This record gives sequence, C-alpha cells and structure tokens, in this order.
Amino acid sequence: MQTVDTLFLNAHVLTMDEKMNQYPRGAVAVTGDSIVAAGPEDEIKKEYSGKETIDCKGKIIMPGLVNAHTHVPMTLLRGIADDLRLDVWLQGYMWPVERQFASPEFVRLGTSIACAELIKSGVTTFNDMYFYEDDVATATANAGMRGVCGQSILKFPTPDAASYEDAMEKARDYIKKWKGHPLIVPSIAPHAPYTTTADILRETADLAKEFDVPLHTHLAETSFEVDNMRNEQGMPVIPYVKKQGLLEAKVIAAHCVHLDIGEIRTLHHAGAGVSHNPSSNLKLASGFAPVVKMLDAGLNVGIGTDGPASNNDLDMFEEVRLAAFIAKAVTNDPTSLPAPQALLMATRLGAQALHLGHLTGSLTPSRRADLILVDLSPVHNSPSFRRSPDNTYAQIVYASKSTDVTDVLITGTWVMRARQLLTPIEDELLAQAADLAKQIDSFLVEREQSVLSKLIALGGSMEEESFEVQVKVKLNNPDRVLRELTRDNIEIIYARHYRQHDAYFFFDDESQGRLRFREDDFVDDAKNTVTQTRARLTLLGQKREGKFEHEVLLSRSRFLAPATNSLRFYREYFKPKSEVLIEKDRLRWFIKYKETEFYINLDHMTAPPLAHFLEVKSRTWSRKDADNKADLLSELLDLLGAANSEAVTEDYIDIVANK
Repeated sequence: MQTVDTLFLNAHVLTMDEKMNQYPRGAVAVTGDSIVAAGPEDEIKKEYSGKETIDCKGKIIMPGLVNAHTHVPMTLLRGIADDLRLDVWLQGYMWPVERQFASPEFVRLGTSIACAELIKSGVTTFNDMYFYEDDVATATANAGMRGVCGQSILKFPTPDAASYEDAMEKARDYIKKWKGHPLIVPSIAPHAPYTTTADILRETADLAKEFDVPLHTHLAETSFEVDNMRNEQGMPVIPYVKKQGLLEAKVIAAHCVHLDIGEIRTLHHAGAGVSHNPSSNLKLASGFAPVVKMLDAGLNVGIGTDGPASNNDLDMFEEVRLAAFIAKAVTNDPTSLPAPQALLMATRLGAQALHLGHLTGSLTPSRRADLILVDLSPVHNSPSFRRSPDNTYAQIVYASKSTDVTDVLITGTWVMRARQLLTPIEDELLAQAADLAKQIDSFLVEREQSVLSKLIALGGSMEEESFEVQVKVKLNNPDRVLRELTRDNIEIIYARHYRQHDAYFFFDDESQGRLRFREDDFVDDAKNTVTQTRARLTLLGQKREGKFEHEVLLSRSRFLAPATNSLRFYREYFKPKSEVLIEKDRLRWFIKYKETEFYINLDHMTAPPLAHFLEVKSRTWSRKDADNKADLLSELLDLLGAANSEAVTEDYIDIVANK
C-alpha cells in the first residue's frame, strides 16, 4: 500500500477528465503538489493510506475553477463608471484614473483583494493582463494562487512604461524573472489590435515564441472594432493578426464576440485558446459570442469574468451559469451548452485555453493538486437528485453559488479552510481599498465639474497660446472676391477646399465655455472627391479680447485636441445640455499681403442654409502687432470688394443660435 500526504474520503468526485469520470462515493489521493489518484473510495483505500485523512462529508470535490480572462488589480476600480459603452468607459474613465493612480502599490493591493475574492469563489487559476505585472505576479504568488500574468503592451504611454519599447524591455525582464515559477506563468499581453500596431503584434509574438510563454490579447470584442479593422486594413480581425504572425504564439484570445466561421477555424488550426466573458459582454453591450460554434469547431473555450470594473465581480459560478443560459437563448435551443460542458469550460477546457491543461483543470494523476470542496447542503441546493449522471453538473451550474465553496487547495497547499482564508488578510486589504476609493472619488468629482479637465483627461490636448485678429462680413457677391484674389499684390501661398461639419456642445454652466467637434473633409476639386478627413476638438471660452475699428476683433481659442473618437463618443462623455450642428463649404487661402500672412476663408453655410461669408484673420502676439494687422485687414476688405459689406461680429454658432 502506498502512503500519500492527504487522502480525501467520503466525497462526490467530479474529475472533469477526458472521460468525465465521476464517483458518487469517491476519494482523491494527493502527495506534495500533485494528484496521485482519483476514483471510487473503496478502491482508493485499498491502494493508498494517508498521513492525513479528510472526511469530505459528502461534499463535491472537483478541480478548482479557471478564470480565463481578467484584470485583477481593477478590483480597486469596481463600480467607478457603469452603464457606458466600452470606448467611453475605457478612454473616458479607466485610462485617466489609471494614469493618475496606477502604481506598484495600487497593483499589489488590487491583486491581493482579487485573490481573496477568487479563492472564496473556488478559483484556483486565473489569466491576467495589466500594468506592473511583476507586482501582480508577486501578490498572486504570496496569496498562493496560480496565475498566468501578462505584461500589457500598448502603442501609447502607460502607467508603467513611457513607450512600447520600454514596455517590451520590461516584459522581457519580467518573463525571465518568473519563467519556471511553480505558481506563476509569465506572459506577454498586447492589449488589442486597435491599441497596438502591426510592429507591436509581430514583436510580442516573437517574444512569446522565444520564451515559449502565452500571448494574451483582446480580439473582436466589439462590432465597432471589427468594422474599423475592415475599413482601415481591408480584412477582419483574425486574418489581420494572423498576417502579423500573432497566431504562431500560444494565443489566449479574450472575448472573440464578432467572429465568422472562417475565423473560428483559423483560431482552431492555430491552437489558440479563447476566453468567453458573458457578463462583461452583456454589461458593455459588446454582443453574444458564437460559443457553440467555437466548441463545435474544437476550440478550447474557457470562461472569464473580465475585470471587476466591467463585470463587476469575479464570481465564476455566476459566470458559468450565465454562459449556459446565453447559449441557449442565442441558439434558440435549450440543449445548447449543457451543464457538463459549461462546467468543463470553467475547468479542463479553461486550463487548455490557457495552455495549462498539462498542469491543472482536472483531477487526473500527475496534475497539480488544485481542487475545491463544494457543499450541496444549503437550502438553495435542495433537494439533490441522482437519477442521471448529469444531475450533479446541473446542480452546480444552475443552483450552486460561490458561497457553497468551503475549502480550496492549490498545488497541495490549503488557501481556504471552512470558508476562512489563510491568505491574505481581508480586513486590512479592505480598509486600504476604502481609503483609496475616497481619493479616486475626489479626483473624479473635481474632474467632472470642469469640461476642460475632462478634455485634458482624454490626453493630447494643448493650450492654444496665440491670439487672432479677424474680421467677418456677409457677402452678396462671392464671385468678386474670387476675382480680386488674383491681384498681383496678394501672394497666394496655398489654397484649399474643405467641407466642415461642426457640432457645438453647450453646458449648464456657461463659464465652462462651449466645445466644438469639427470634421474637415479635404476636397480635391479636380476629381470632386474627399481625399482625407481631419477631426479636432476646440474648447472655446469667452472669446472676445478686444475690438478695433471696422468691426475687427481680437479673439482666442482656449484648448485644442485631436478628435480620435466619434461624435457619439464625445456626446456620451461630455454630456452637453444642448447641441447645435453646422455645416459649411469653405474655400481657404493662405496669403501674404505687404509681407504679412493672413488666412482668407470664403464660407457658404449649407446647414442651416445661410448666406456666404468672408472671413479674414491672422495670428498675433502683441498689441502693436494686432493694431498693425487690424489696419491691414481693413485694406484687404477694400481690395476684395467687401469694404461696404455688412460686418458680422458673431461666430457662426451665435448666428445660428440667434436665428
């Protein structure tokens, strides 16, 4: 008879192995960090004796759950911004707060809290992607959990890297440090195709292959992402990342909501793993992933919670149940994704999706001793039927709750006994989190009170330092201006044709100014086509700084920023009280007159339909310069035949609003 360290008796054993063996009166033998045997209790007792024998009191003993995709430090951002679209949520709230608060200390605290939550819900392995991943790994190992911990790579600066080159260097050092650790599997995590570049995808794939570690990324999460990829690259997401060599690595693809059958087959052929995240996909309205088609194609599909800021919990019992229900509703077939398969996704299939099937996910000899005990005696689990072998799976998936998990063993070490965590210390963690929440609250409250602060939070905004002198008149005869521009004393440096689409946002507090979203369509007159489009944001305050003769004005724009998102995004992010839309056709000339540079705009208001306007302006830097240019503006009006035209002192938005 062989002696083992621990013998678990009097259990209903769900092995989740290849044959889906289960033993209603079963036992499991464990030595060191590994499972020695699992089977009928009578047979196990004949072959093994335990240094320690544990009476499981009829509880379920099964593999620990595998959370296939999350961002564990974001426990500290739970509930910070809800009921928003993904782009607004991410760019408007998550990234600005992370830029302000993310640090090694932040990450270790958030990870420790997440580990406590995960352990108490029966999770023994999770797959993470975040910043300062070395600190995620440290906190995870200290908690005794198994983690695939991915160092994030993005094309723009992140809290832990000034550039993607810095991030790649950190990732290399991080992987070297943790490679071969008994609990931590280091990985590389290019965030998503839309937040990286083709070069970044190729370099991260090369690094993953060099060290034989997983590559974790978000793929095809939203229809917006997919549509943009088709428009910009002329192909769907999966062919694009395949082109960059990404699928040559051990890919873990999160979400995969918007895939066609060809892309599914491509992922399967590449041996990629997929993480299905039903709660996050629902909450962010990303859509319904074709999970049944993926499974039918042979893909290893696990289940993930996503981060606690987009879910808002790490409860895998809830996630498994939801995955099963959604599959049935989407396919209109109650037999889709039955309970055994759903639970399989949270155990063995999930481990295989993380490329860890050789280590965990089933109660199979030589696998790590990652197991949990589940109590089916609470009232919500009663009664229990055993007519069909599938009854037990159904009871766990459809009736059981995470609070039914009583004990958790990871790599042969207890991390929870009788619902009491052995690591970490909950009370201390929660007190620290509460203090941090107050700081984040104060930051956001202050920011939300200022349109300018919200603009700056998006990144890329800059203060416009220059002043302008300008004059605007209403034209009855725009053709004359066109003729007079050919005068010898007017030097045309360049001429352009735009179609401008302006959306002005107004706010309850008028002192906030007004925000203009502008799209410029550059028109090729010879071909009558739009050659490019440029979008900008301009925050306009009380513009009028002074006034000269002939209704010449001195004005200024306060802040400029590139507009990298849609008008819909900015509506939802800034939440204006009201909005006014203006469209105009603009002919612009950049000229020199008496060695002085001016912009001349000939504008035709098309929506709402108004008159033609002539606008002449020039940048200035001093009162003396402004006086001189104001005089030259008057001369130019004369030369262009507009001296006697009706002067307009209002901006276009004011003309429209007043009208």
